[in-house]
Amino acid sequence: MATGADVRDILELGGVESENTGTINKKDIINSDKKKSKKSSETLTFKRPEGMHREVYALLYSDKKDAPPLLPSDTTQGYRTVKAKLGSKKVRPWKWMPFTNPARKDGAMFYHWRRAAEEGKDYPFARFNKTVQVPVYSEQEYQMYLHDDAWTKAETDHLFDLARRFDLRFVVIHDRYDHQQFKKRSVEDLKERYYHICAKLANIRAAPGTDLKIPVFDAGHERRRKEQLERLYNRTPEQVAEEEYLIQELRKIETRKKEREKRTQDLQKLITAADTTTEQRRAERKAPKKKLPQKKETEKPAVPETAGIKFPDFKSAGVTLRSQRMKLPSSVGQKKIKALEQMLMELGVDLNPMPTEEIVQMFNELRSDLVLLYELKQAFANCEYELQMLRHRYEALAKAGSIGPLGVEGTHPDGQTGLGIEEGKGDAKDQIIDVVGAPLTPNSR
Repeated sequence: MATGADVRDILELGGVESENTGTINKKDIINSDKKKSKKSSETLTFKRPEGMHREVYALLYSDKKDAPPLLPSDTTQGYRTVKAKLGSKKVRPWKWMPFTNPARKDGAMFYHWRRAAEEGKDYPFARFNKTVQVPVYSEQEYQMYLHDDAWTKAETDHLFDLARRFDLRFVVIHDRYDHQQFKKRSVEDLKERYYHICAKLANIRAAPGTDLKIPVFDAGHERRRKEQLERLYNRTPEQVAEEEYLIQELRKIETRKKEREKRTQDLQKLITAADTTTEQRRAERKAPKKKLPQKKETEKPAVPETAGIKFPDFKSAGVTLRSQRMKLPSSVGQKKIKALEQMLMELGVDLNPMPTEEIVQMFNELRSDLVLLYELKQAFANCEYELQMLRHRYEALAKAGSIGPLGVEGTHPDGQTGLGIEEGKGDAKDQIIDVVGAPLTPNSR
């Protein structure tokens, strides 16, 4: 006879109370699942080893002892994208049904998969079929307005029929044109005839007082364009290299021209600054010191920044030394400073005079004038060097026979000097300067 222990063993029940008493309680039968879950949870828990970070341990083990995911996944719900719930609705039925394309005129029947709700509707891609509206003319219009001795009516009808078939693709029209029955025509001839008829019909059928957009085709321009394109395509490698060389020379000529214009502007600024400074000094000497009115800043003559030295003005509050006003600004280069010191030593002027008010003003004006004189001398030396080099090159070209020769000591056989020839023949001089190139002046750097 089976005992209570056998029943507990069959039902996999256990417990202290039941084992001790040998009887089955109500709690053993009702709470059997909870006891199993507790045992399973207790057996699946692992303790994190000491010294191992929590993130590393989470990658190794989980509550269900699953392997870590190979790809990042997001299982959270809320404001993020919710996963699709498959099976909540019925799938829309699709059918294998026939259809016709309205763009085709041969009535061809085709088949494809389509939703059942769209059965009987037009083919959706037929709206992309755009055709060109080729004008139609009558017999009377052709005889009155469109007649041409070089074209017959049958040839014109054949042209317009091909234009309707191939949507004004004139290359295809020229390929399918019946050259055996009619004259041999080029693509430009076909275009010219077609657009001429379209323009005539637009003028005839237009209402009075309306602005027309008449299509115009210039056949001569199209022929010249194709000829130029063919010549460009048939160039030899030597011609391509020569063209690239000429383009580079043209860029060099433009660069030299800009440099010459810039040097001319700088020289003009120096001359203007020298004249302005001289006139200003004369006016200050003639006017008495006591009755000399104070000029406003707006009445000061516009002197370029490159003229002389621009000393800083000490207008800030506080005590300043007069010797600071004698200090050269940082804009003056070391080359100019050494040249200025050498000129002062040649004139016998002390480089560090006693800084009284009058001496500071006179010393600064003297150094400014000397710097301006130095810049003018430098510009004059550059111009003389360029003029000499151009004269030598002019003589070399004259010996080669490309231009007329110069006389002895730079004079022309007509009695004019070499400079006068260059001034009289400005275009020739510019051409010589541009092609040969401006030389590197001694003080250009």
